[in-house]
Amino acid sequence: MKFRLGLRALAATTALALGALSLTACGSDSTEAAQDNPYNLIDPGTIRVASIGDSKPYTFTNAEGQFTGFDVELFTDVAHRIGIENVLFTGQDFSALLSAVANGQFDVGVAAIGITEERQQTVAFSDGYLAGYLTVLASSKKNITSEQDLAGKRMGVVQGSLQEAYAVKNFTDTDIVRFPDNNTAVSGLNAGSIDAHFLDYEAAKDYTEQYELENALDIPSFDAPAGFAIAPENEALRKALNKALAEAMEDGTWKKLYQKWFPGSPMPEQYLPKAEQNGAESTSKDS
Repeated sequence: MKFRLGLRALAATTALALGALSLTACGSDSTEAAQDNPYNLIDPGTIRVASIGDSKPYTFTNAEGQFTGFDVELFTDVAHRIGIENVLFTGQDFSALLSAVANGQFDVGVAAIGITEERQQTVAFSDGYLAGYLTVLASSKKNITSEQDLAGKRMGVVQGSLQEAYAVKNFTDTDIVRFPDNNTAVSGLNAGSIDAHFLDYEAAKDYTEQYELENALDIPSFDAPAGFAIAPENEALRKALNKALAEAMEDGTWKKLYQKWFPGSPMPEQYLPKAEQNGAESTSKDS
């Protein structure tokens, strides 16, 4: 009997010891994992970015199919500052972009995304890095020179965009037609299926140069600056991006990229190095 009790005690002691070793190993693995992936990325060492490929000069694909533009270059610089060299951009429909970030398909959404209360119900945002104008694009033959002229007209918007939200709220007598992207909407405008298209000021400039279209109406929109979209639970990544973004503004990188991609556009004072903010322009043109 004593021998059997001894065996049972030994077995219990061994089980406890193995359990303790297992817990220690798990704790060690968790610590190492956190150290290897401090920003909770889908793939450690890579930031997967959801973007759109036709929003020039913010995010668009060039002739080689590579993503480029102001937002692309700025975010890539910011990612490098937090130690991530591999930045992978993937095109999405704008209407699905935020949900794709929220449900973990991507680490970040980057596409001149205006920060609004509604969107903050789905994702978290970095600090703002752009603010500006919205534009109604139309043919001069349509004689659109005021918001009142849009009454009874068919106007395109990109589904899920800041322009869509603004149009639904403010252009109540206008027939809103939703498109997946700007290129499709402008094709509809040129074909005559819509009378106007509501988009970002800077993006509109490119279309006026390509086609016989004009900026029929420019509307200030400084209450929803653009930010990087991040999953709400990933606070570590949001804080790191904010710190790196502030550094890019303070050392003049943001200013250099703005001058490259928005030549001639007024420069927002709040994103310049602190030493240059006094007396600087306080407006910009973006969505």
